Amino acid sequence: MVNISSYIDHTFLKPVARHTDIKKICDEAMHYQFAAVCIPPTLVAYTKRLLQESDIKIATVVGFPFGYSVASAKISEAMQAIDDGADELDVVINLISLKNGDWRSLENEMKEISGLIHGRSRIIKVIIESGALTDDEIVSCCSMYGRMSVDFLKTSTGYFEKGATIEVVRLMRQHLPANVRIKASGGIRNYAFARQLIEAGASRLGCSSSVVIVEEELSLETRLK
Repeated sequence: MVNISSYIDHTFLKPVARHTDIKKICDEAMHYQFAAVCIPPTLVAYTKRLLQESDIKIATVVGFPFGYSVASAKISEAMQAIDDGADELDVVINLISLKNGDWRSLENEMKEISGLIHGRSRIIKVIIESGALTDDEIVSCCSMYGRMSVDFLKTSTGYFEKGATIEVVRLMRQHLPANVRIKASGGIRNYAFARQLIEAGASRLGCSSSVVIVEEELSLETRLK
């Protein structure tokens, strides 16, 4: 067994999120000892109050879900999230720039954003939306963002029709430096798939089905005893 809970960012990013929803995922995160909760930016301060006696990290999103906000807006979002108490920031790249071959713009944007986040001693996870990319584009992202020493490269927002796959995680692990970890997200709904993603090279999993996944692991452990 891999103690799956320690890999999970317990995620609730619905646009109609209520305080009761966030309270529920925080309670679940503390009960199962998930790595983090991932919640909308406007709920970071509220979540910070709920988790102030806990070691659970607070993650939020920047430029979410489409990534085409201008760089200055993403920087403002990141600064506000940090001020509100976020420990980790999942930043969506500008796919319009990527698909138009403007890699310099992508590099300049993320250098500025990652510099801000690392300057405040926070974690940055760069979301590339792998389901929208070719293998060559994924490899190019690994090369560029790997050189920046971002903390994580993340597969997906969960809003594109295709989320994490084992093949993409393997491809990313093959082309990323060892110090850059992988967060797989999008469509992770059961323990078997979650474990396969970890075995393929993922160090973190973004899940909204976190409790189901952990309960499946616990059930399997019980049967094997």
